[in-house]
Amino acid sequence: MVSKKRNNNRQLFIDKQALATLSFAKEGILSPVDKLMNKKEAQEVDKTGFYKNIPFPFPFIIAPFGKKNADILTSAIQGEILDFIVDGEIRGYIKVDEVFEINKKRRIEQIFGTYDPSNPETALFLKRLGNYAVSGEYELDFDDIKNIKKCIAEAKEKIKPKNISSVMMSARPFHRAHERLIRITLEKTDLLIIFLLKPYTEDLISYNLRLKTLQYFVDNYLPKNRVVIVPFENTYIFAGYNNAILDSICAHNFGCNKLVLGQNHSGIGMYFDKNEMKSILNKYQSLDIEVDIITEFVYCNECKTLVSKNTCPHGQHHHIKYDSQSIMELLKAGILPPAVLVRKDISAILLSEMFPDRFDNIQKIYDNLFPTSGLLESHDEKDFYLELMNLHQTVSLT
Repeated sequence: MVSKKRNNNRQLFIDKQALATLSFAKEGILSPVDKLMNKKEAQEVDKTGFYKNIPFPFPFIIAPFGKKNADILTSAIQGEILDFIVDGEIRGYIKVDEVFEINKKRRIEQIFGTYDPSNPETALFLKRLGNYAVSGEYELDFDDIKNIKKCIAEAKEKIKPKNISSVMMSARPFHRAHERLIRITLEKTDLLIIFLLKPYTEDLISYNLRLKTLQYFVDNYLPKNRVVIVPFENTYIFAGYNNAILDSICAHNFGCNKLVLGQNHSGIGMYFDKNEMKSILNKYQSLDIEVDIITEFVYCNECKTLVSKNTCPHGQHHHIKYDSQSIMELLKAGILPPAVLVRKDISAILLSEMFPDRFDNIQKIYDNLFPTSGLLESHDEKDFYLELMNLHQTVSLT
């Protein structure tokens, strides 16, 4: 455990994203990358896209932003201990080996695929990217990645799986297409690890609420002990077009045999080559994990069910898309999404927590709108939304 008490070491100021990113390497989740790269290693990865003969899309470096950090780095000497400060606390330290200047424009291109300062994600990254990188051995006070490894190890111990598959999702919000993706994956594996992406920005649907809805579905509608949900630190290195490559590397190093991605997953870069569908992952065939790309699911009003676009003979004008942003707009407005899009009990959980104490007299409204047993009953807002949804049952998926 790294001491959180002040000492005489000079300090580097970083944020929690950088702390989590450093932990990925420290815990072996980005293997073979297990340390910060020096200048020579960074240049080699930039040139080849490989590190120790294993695919890695860009140099693993840290270049903290700010004049104070720049002053510390440009005056640091080899062997000096610098403390990592996150939100005013010491969360680790690094023993300086080398400090070198980086090309910020090139760094942006490596992560995002292009240099476009008008892009919000690029602009945000520029605000946290300094001019100098530091390499060296480091220690951290950050147990999140260790806890994920422990959780997966405990699940493996229970059922001794031969095959472990993984899915990465934000579940913002959790909808019917997510359910189908999970079920299809679970049919072909012994253990499914769902990495629930943990953002670093505030959102109307908090991480805890997304976790609650996903866990509710797993607990109530899937076989026991065969699905594990773990938080996945979705830091800045996963923001760009290399997202799918890094996801594959991480899933493999967490012990998974397969990674299942939706066709619309960021960073896949789907394209056709001689009538064969390929992705950016085809360029990294030496990745030691099977990657399965699932085609988009839609609800077809002719088939009257949820289908893959590859198996439905009807045109897209018959299809209802599972567009997360559109569903979110309904939820933001306090509107119950149709049950064909989101399971009604999931919607009830979401709206009851997104709009607490929304109604002045929920009991009176409930008694006036819905049939009861004739006895005195107490109801909350979740019950209200469930009963309201029952009045809208017009399709098979309810």
